Amino acid sequence: MSEQLQFPEPVHGVVDPAAGETAKADGMALAAANTAIEWADACAAAIELMARRGTVFQAADLIAEGLVDEPDSPARWGPAFLRASRAGVIEAAGVAQSKRATVHRSLCRAWQGTAEYRRDVA
Repeated sequence: MSEQLQFPEPVHGVVDPAAGETAKADGMALAAANTAIEWADACAAAIELMARRGTVFQAADLIAEGLVDEPDSPARWGPAFLRASRAGVIEAAGVAQSKRATVHRSLCRAWQGTAEYRRDVA
């Protein structure tokens, strides 16, 4: 029987949600700054096209439909979807297993075009 390691008191700094959010924002900013403009523009157009359809989608769907190529780093996806979300183009529609083989079906956010965006572009 194995015993679980226990600490006599909480280890400070190990779980810090604010630090996690800061690290996430810093990482996304770095990824966005190092993304090729051509890929970012193509990805934005692909997200907008999928958003106009009103169906739920994820990054893999953009690739499967030939709307954008796989980026040079998977870190490029987050900033692309964040920009579209902040612009009111898309909104979170839950989570699903990723269809991308490179991430071994890990969970990823699913997206859908906002009703306002679909109405405005109609």
